[in-house]
Amino acid sequence: MSSTAGGGSTQTSAADRLGLKPGMVIQELGWDNDTDDELRVSIEDCIDADMVDGDYGNVVDAVLLWWRNDDGDLVDGLVDSLTDLVGGGDIWLLTPKIGRPNAVDAADISEAAPIAGLSQTTTVTVSKDWAATRLVAPKTVT
Repeated sequence: MSSTAGGGSTQTSAADRLGLKPGMVIQELGWDNDTDDELRVSIEDCIDADMVDGDYGNVVDAVLLWWRNDDGDLVDGLVDSLTDLVGGGDIWLLTPKIGRPNAVDAADISEAAPIAGLSQTTTVTVSKDWAATRLVAPKTVT
């Protein structure tokens, strides 16, 4: 059994694994009836607010993009998700796990990310049926 330096459990919530913090503005795109409501509630509890949608019209700290294999062109979806994202923000691409209906092949993500101007960093399990891949824009030299 392991524990953290503070003596607490190492078990973390999905929102913690996504690096979300209270006060962050999170935009949710691609919601549908197959999304994980327990995960959504966990995220909203973590940020202490409701997630905003694509009509928000202001900058957001991170984007949660629910994406399925039959949702169309992933590059277009990623580019669209950059619209309101603040510089240095993350896109969390939520896809059905391999073996689930409409799973997205990891190679498709690896191919689409750089075309959209993004770098793939990590993939984490966030629920029984969904995985999240963190995508970031490369740092620019100022």
